[in-house]
Amino acid sequence: MASPVGDLLRQWRRQRRLSQLALALDAATTPRYVSFVESGRSQPSRAMVLRLARVLDVPLRERNRLLLAAGYAPLYPEAGLESEAAAAVRDALARMLAVHEPYPAVVMDRRWNVVHTNAAAEAFFGWLLDGREVEQPPNVIRLMLDPDALRPFVRNWDAVADGLAQRVHREAVGGVPDPELLALLEYPGVPRHDVGATPLPVVPVEFAKDGVELSYFSTVTTLGTPQDAMLQEIRVESLYPADAETASAAPGAGSR
Repeated sequence: MASPVGDLLRQWRRQRRLSQLALALDAATTPRYVSFVESGRSQPSRAMVLRLARVLDVPLRERNRLLLAAGYAPLYPEAGLESEAAAAVRDALARMLAVHEPYPAVVMDRRWNVVHTNAAAEAFFGWLLDGREVEQPPNVIRLMLDPDALRPFVRNWDAVADGLAQRVHREAVGGVPDPELLALLEYPGVPRHDVGATPLPVVPVEFAKDGVELSYFSTVTTLGTPQDAMLQEIRVESLYPADAETASAAPGAGSR
């Protein structure tokens, strides 16, 4: 009879498209042992759970789940940005947002909820939304795809929506988006496949409102070697001008 930890390990092994043999070789064990763990015939030690999770590149939050399923206490804290231990991270993120002015930048959690912004992002999105209240916490996917939010102001919305849907899968922590994240894509017209356009190095987002046209591409920054499950999921999205007109626009051009 399979055990909870065996079921989870099997799911991650299949997600990574590894055979029991390949996993065993990388984890310095035997295929027989991996089979026994997955079937519930063997109880892995705490060290073995962590070793298998490391080989499978399991996210920290899910490593805690594996440990609990095997009967062990979680190893990785899940305190996030508000913890006292994360003070240096908060300071670094604040500096990153500040030095990116006059261009927009936001800090997001694993479900693309905005947790911090710089002043340029507040001014830019405030201009596009005419100061309208949005569902809290603000969510980048929801804002971009909702017809009542930013969607009317994105000139190349089809390409952006397709790229955004692909990013949700590609940038999910551990490469596996959870159901709540996937549910954010449930908007009419959101492509579910490659639209067939010629691939570009980046897909700019082209905004237009009140005669002002601005085009941006984005970069995503993550924290290196985090040991907190929530900090592993933090990302900074920074918008850069995609053309000379946007680059030369005055800071807060969106507020005109």
